[in-house]
Amino acid sequence: MIVIDTASPVPPFEQLRAQLAQQIQSRALAVGARLPTIRSLAADLGLAVNTVGRAYRELEEAGLIETRGRSGSFVSASGEAGRERARQAAADYAAVIASVGIDVEEAIRIVQAALALGRADA
Repeated sequence: MIVIDTASPVPPFEQLRAQLAQQIQSRALAVGARLPTIRSLAADLGLAVNTVGRAYRELEEAGLIETRGRSGSFVSASGEAGRERARQAAADYAAVIASVGIDVEEAIRIVQAALALGRADA
């Protein structure tokens, strides 16, 4: 279930994108699952069609969903490749942190800052 908080400072497209991404990554939405059409989801959530379209585009750019023309949008199997890529990047980061002697707490703060910056740039 998707819930959009209209009082949130987070834009509706980002709330939708984040919730769908979480459902895909937690496997609540299985690989191959068909997503609602942009128009129907927009109507269900009381959002503009362009808002839902932007969330879907960002999910597609991240490799979490794929659009098959008139057939619709589906959860992509390539999301697994993205998860593996993230796992490898984390392992590489951990090796760098260990080699330069940064403690775990500082390493986590560095990651949190990078993630926050990444969200701000989006």
